[in-house]
Amino acid sequence: MAHVLVVDDDDTVASVVVNYLERAGHTTRQLGDGREAIDAIEAKQPDLVVLDLMLPGVDGLEVCRRVRADYPEVAVVMLTALAEPDDRIAGLEVGADDYVTKPFSPRELVLRVDSVLRRIAGSASAPTRTVLTAGSITVDAAARRATRDGEELALTVRELDLLTFLLSNPGQAFTREQLMREVWGWTFGDQSTVTVHVRRLREKVENDPTTPSLIQTVWGIGYRLELP
Repeated sequence: MAHVLVVDDDDTVASVVVNYLERAGHTTRQLGDGREAIDAIEAKQPDLVVLDLMLPGVDGLEVCRRVRADYPEVAVVMLTALAEPDDRIAGLEVGADDYVTKPFSPRELVLRVDSVLRRIAGSASAPTRTVLTAGSITVDAAARRATRDGEELALTVRELDLLTFLLSNPGQAFTREQLMREVWGWTFGDQSTVTVHVRRLREKVENDPTTPSLIQTVWGIGYRLELP
């Protein structure tokens, strides 16, 4: 059971989400304003925020940006309207762990929430090696913690999953479809999600993200991690 903050100015949508989450065993709090959401998170950090993109006061992107900067351990599942690719990418770029497009199935949303929470709890399958290293990068898979030159990296759940998987399989090239399936268990979805996560991860682990030496692009295939 987790505490989930549901932020959506459409009371009908928010009420349905709250109902399904509580039926799944989670505790919830419902808000309809971005500023109220920031204040609520500062007062008591939830385990996860279900966050609408379009909000009065402060929009969902800014809320997510502040959560990621100040509370990196709080997961965010973004709600975006009309399945617009730019909206999805924008949400991922500011650090959302996952997204669901409106109109959506409440059951699918609960599954997405549970998937992110399982990752946070570390109940997903762990690599055979607990501590993984590549140059200045170290990942403690059991502790769900990554460092660079001894300084902890503020990675999202999805970014940490991706880094852990690549470190567990150095030198092996993976397609975007394989990464979606093997890292996050997705059998469907927009493969640009992988591209966005790779770009964000490079910004945190590469000396020069524009010419990456660790997470390399394999043209026509996808990506691979090269050990120094």
